Amino acid sequence: MSDIAPLTHPDDIVAPFQIEREAVRGRVVRLGPAIDQIISGHAYPGPVADLLGEACALAALVGSSLKFEGRLIVQAQGDGPVRYVVADYDTSGALRGYCRFDADEVARASAGFTRPGAKTLLGGGVFIMTVDQGPDMDRYQGVTAIEGETLALCAEQYFAQSEQTPTRVRLAVGQADIGEGPHWRAGGMLIQNIAADEARGSTEEAWTRTQAFFETIGEDELLDPTISAETLLFRLFHEDGVRVFEPKALQAFCRCSRDRIETVLKSFGADERADMVEDDGQIRVTCEYCSKVYAIDPASLA
Repeated sequence: MSDIAPLTHPDDIVAPFQIEREAVRGRVVRLGPAIDQIISGHAYPGPVADLLGEACALAALVGSSLKFEGRLIVQAQGDGPVRYVVADYDTSGALRGYCRFDADEVARASAGFTRPGAKTLLGGGVFIMTVDQGPDMDRYQGVTAIEGETLALCAEQYFAQSEQTPTRVRLAVGQADIGEGPHWRAGGMLIQNIAADEARGSTEEAWTRTQAFFETIGEDELLDPTISAETLLFRLFHEDGVRVFEPKALQAFCRCSRDRIETVLKSFGADERADMVEDDGQIRVTCEYCSKVYAIDPASLA
């Protein structure tokens, strides 16, 4: 049997689930307005928007497992057309992300590809996950090389090397039009094998079986706004049964503020700040994440 409670909101949620009577757990994420806001705030080329959407979905999947108040930061950086992609999730459900790239290089790298992946866009570099438990605790950071053509493969490699936890990840990003014009969407699913012990015995057979079902997920299913997360889970795992737990709501949210900007500007010397002043006498700073522009009066920084 499947114990699937209806999820109140079909979009912008991440929900944990457990395969019934099996040592396999997972999480599913569906992003609608939140990822559309994050991506649409910038003029990203399609391949870059896809990469950022994958990073945000991955950050929500992994970050939602944190058992304390804090943040999970997913980032990848390399020597390719995309220099840097970062997605920042905190345990309140706030999500933000940003890409730094060279548009001409992205266009050249995309030639001949239907959809260039992470390795093509990022080149040689590293994939990093950082757990931030706040200012009073040390950060934990795991680093692996970018070896997979997708961020999903990078994440699987990370869990295999850094946590020795068998993990499978599937991510999807695209645009959908449900009558209001095309809007960005993202979805993803993560499953993990719970280690064997004396009580549960070997978990290898259950893990192999669950992976076989997992392999049948289509990107269109992860993105389709008419297919709810619980419907998708039922399609995949109804033979074994699946229990879905309380979902967490997600929202696009940036932590930038005028106070933070002013604090950063005060760290510069007076001469450096003078060079930043524009013709109208203001210093303007644009947040890389949300594109909000702050106009600061230099006199307020004295």
